[in-house]
Amino acid sequence: MALTLSFTSCRETKEDKAEEAIEEVEDAAEDVGDGIEDAADDVEDEVEDAVDDSPQ
Repeated sequence: MALTLSFTSCRETKEDKAEEAIEEVEDAAEDVGDGIEDAADDVEDEVEDAVDDSPQ
């Protein structure tokens, strides 16, 4: 019985760690996506400024 409880506890711990790792990857991916979006907005602003400043 102790072996069964030990195995179950170990399995739950591994599952918890796996879930935490997945959440960390998802959070990192979201941060990267946010960074790309911010960079795209910055580029768009720079292009708009360049177009507004160009002689017509």
